Amino acid sequence: MEEKTYKTMGGSGALNIAVGVVVLVVGVASGVLLLISGAKLLAGRSKIIF
Repeated sequence: MEEKTYKTMGGSGALNIAVGVVVLVVGVASGVLLLISGAKLLAGRSKIIF
């Protein structure tokens, strides 16, 4: 019974680490894309005429 608990905890820990890495990569990638998008908007604001 205890061995099954250890295996379950190990699998859960590995899954948590994997999900954490994926979330970190997605977060960094979206942050970079937002910075680039914002810089382009700021650079092109002088071309907008109302």
